[in-house]
Amino acid sequence: MAVKRPEGIFPYVSTDSWSEKLAEAIKNTCEQEGVTPPPRSAIIEGLGTALGDTEIKKLVSSPRATNPVLATSAYRVVKAGEDKVLLLTCHVHGAGVAPWDLNDRTASFWTPPSPEATKRVKALVDAEFRLEEARKAEKQAEKAREARRRSVDDDTYATAELAAAEDKYREGTARVTEAQRERDALLSSLGNRRPRPVVRSAEEDGRPMAALVLAPQPREVAVHLQRYAVENLRRAGRGRGYDLVESLVAAGQLSRGMCVLQQWQLEDKAGQTSKSWRMVAVTANNRALARLDIFGLQVEHLVTGMPQSLYPQPRESTDSELLLHNQREVLNRISYRLNEALAAEGTDREHPAHRAGRIADVPTEVVVGCSNPAALEHLLRALNVDDHLRGIQPYDEDARLIALFAILVDAYATEGLLVQALADTFPEARGADRLDVDGARSALTANGPLSPLSPLLPPGEEVSPITLRDIALRSITALVFPDLPPAPPKTGHRQIRDTGRYWPIVRGALQEPAWSQTGAKTAAARTKLWSAAVAQLSMHRTNILSANGLFATADTKEGARQDPRSLKELFLGAQAGDTSAWAALVQRMVPNLIHAPEPLITPGQGSEAGGQRKGERRSPANAVAALKMAYKQEAPNVTRELLLAFAKAVLAHPDANETPEAPDGTRLICYGEQTWSEKTRSTIVPGMILAPDTAGQPTALVVDKAWFDELFPPIWGSTFQTGSGRTATNGATGSADQAEEDRSSDDTSRAAGGVAADPRAQLGALRKELPARIELVEGGYERAVQAADALLSDFETARRLRNELGEDPLPADQRIEWMEKLTKARGAAEASISAFSQVEALILKL
Repeated sequence: MAVKRPEGIFPYVSTDSWSEKLAEAIKNTCEQEGVTPPPRSAIIEGLGTALGDTEIKKLVSSPRATNPVLATSAYRVVKAGEDKVLLLTCHVHGAGVAPWDLNDRTASFWTPPSPEATKRVKALVDAEFRLEEARKAEKQAEKAREARRRSVDDDTYATAELAAAEDKYREGTARVTEAQRERDALLSSLGNRRPRPVVRSAEEDGRPMAALVLAPQPREVAVHLQRYAVENLRRAGRGRGYDLVESLVAAGQLSRGMCVLQQWQLEDKAGQTSKSWRMVAVTANNRALARLDIFGLQVEHLVTGMPQSLYPQPRESTDSELLLHNQREVLNRISYRLNEALAAEGTDREHPAHRAGRIADVPTEVVVGCSNPAALEHLLRALNVDDHLRGIQPYDEDARLIALFAILVDAYATEGLLVQALADTFPEARGADRLDVDGARSALTANGPLSPLSPLLPPGEEVSPITLRDIALRSITALVFPDLPPAPPKTGHRQIRDTGRYWPIVRGALQEPAWSQTGAKTAAARTKLWSAAVAQLSMHRTNILSANGLFATADTKEGARQDPRSLKELFLGAQAGDTSAWAALVQRMVPNLIHAPEPLITPGQGSEAGGQRKGERRSPANAVAALKMAYKQEAPNVTRELLLAFAKAVLAHPDANETPEAPDGTRLICYGEQTWSEKTRSTIVPGMILAPDTAGQPTALVVDKAWFDELFPPIWGSTFQTGSGRTATNGATGSADQAEEDRSSDDTSRAAGGVAADPRAQLGALRKELPARIELVEGGYERAVQAADALLSDFETARRLRNELGEDPLPADQRIEWMEKLTKARGAAEASISAFSQVEALILKL
């Protein structure tokens, strides 16, 4: 027998036929406006099931029944740079929108997405389930023990039962301790955060559409991530100066939010995948969460299913394990129960029927069209950032800086200079012209994989997580501290400094003062921005203030002046005795030294001059300077083999997937915790580094700050900072002349009585350095041969085109100039061949 639905303010969701009409109207309107619509299934299942029939009738205008379109008052087209977005203006059911996991205010609570991190989340969910089960068993064992203790029986059987209950309780406690240790280890391996959900543009018939799709994930992982996102969204909203829930109850939602259609792909234990479309709040995330609180719903109820017992129908038996997945049924049940409660007399004023009255339906704008669907996610992030930066709710400092960096990257892209800026930073890139702007933008902001940056690698450099991370860090540094053109010679008259093409972009995006007013405050602010940007790439994110002092005013005004050599060349240079190569290598290591499971560079703790009075003090700049100084410092426990092995481990640790193991199979211990009790020692997690010995071989000790400070004492950093020609900020230069200077000064120090004053020691040092120098020369000649072949090919093409087009020959003076340059280069090559012949003869005499 059909039951008439009670009338009321809570809307009932439309039927399938009206959802079909809405999908057709959106498709036709998108064709008129020249944008791409969402998939048809997204409109029918995600949008149509959250709108009432009367609402859809207002939205659809059909002058001809066969060709419905949206009413002109129901949508608007917004331009964002060169892209267009079509927004549908409508009223949706108050419980029909879920908060977006990717809210920019919670960006600092997520780690970069990776398959390994997703596997750890699955293991974490299982570990939390085991911990919960162990705690229940422990609770039951405790109750049984207490019941046995209160028993009045004193015979032998009762005593044995009490002893058995005691043993069972101890076993339960041990299982809880072990389960908690396992859960804590997994949390620590995740950096006490969760990997950012991977989202991409939806596709239909192989064509990107104006909607988003999450990567497939197990159902329990989806619930876990939803709860984690909600927890952090609540934490970010605690700075609000009023109670948002009570504000919505009293006044409703006064301004429109923005939503986008997103699909979840959930895998059950049987391996079956279910797909569901929902609307997620791009802006007004806190309001979407507060509305669900008022309705008494959890976010996962919209995504993974609402328990039927929460809103049962009349004369329907409740089943606590039955989950309702159809959004139309879920929202209609909510409206039915609340309309019924609202019509009944004596309903408590705190009942959701009364409290949710002003948010029964809410005004919103839904993205139903986009001219560039492949960049939709990034475009929506930018809109969310702009909306928040103009708001009054305070930002978390890390999240604010991450948002500012995203604005900076967008500014480069909007000006059409992002690819050019990266090409200038990597002059030997194998294919900077093939760089995908959207992919590079997502990679630099940690919203996607780093693989789109691979065209920036030089020829011969292997594509690996280490090299891609190095490219990303150098790119971030170049965008935040762009190089300015060299200053012209002083003439004694007033001159206007040419700031180049990139500095004005930084100034406009970050709203900095004029170049002439750049000072220490600007340098400190820019350094914090750089630190927050590079921290996004790390699983273990620590205090961004650990970079204070690493960049000075000169870097902010003139640019960071990075060494252009690749990691492979820097390692070979360091093995060959090039101090500038080691200094540049240290600069590349700094972010990994800061953001590690055991941080080696921490925020400055005050003045080093007060160390005797206040205890040991060390600034980040001092730690970096000491590591540079260690390359030339005479110390029996610091060798170049140790330094190079340490550098390789540091550069590789952010991508470590397995927990390190001791070479001899013993249990690993942090260096500074050798005297600690076993219970208080740190958990060994993936990403920790094994301390190398003087031969560069790993030991059974884990590197921590105690090891770092003992091996590279603060006094070394102070010596380096006060030395001539060095600075505490950026000792890495990319000039070949500077590298030659450092090498010649190193040789002079040997001859003046340094490390190599003893001929035997000098011979030993040369035998270690010469293999790396041979590889450096070999690599240089390979590049020279490739350049000569490319030059020959280009001249052949030019000659062929001239003959085909019948163009006049080049002027004689230009041809003579080119011939002179090539003759000079050929002479140098012939001279080097003679030098190589002599080297071959000398090799036989070694």
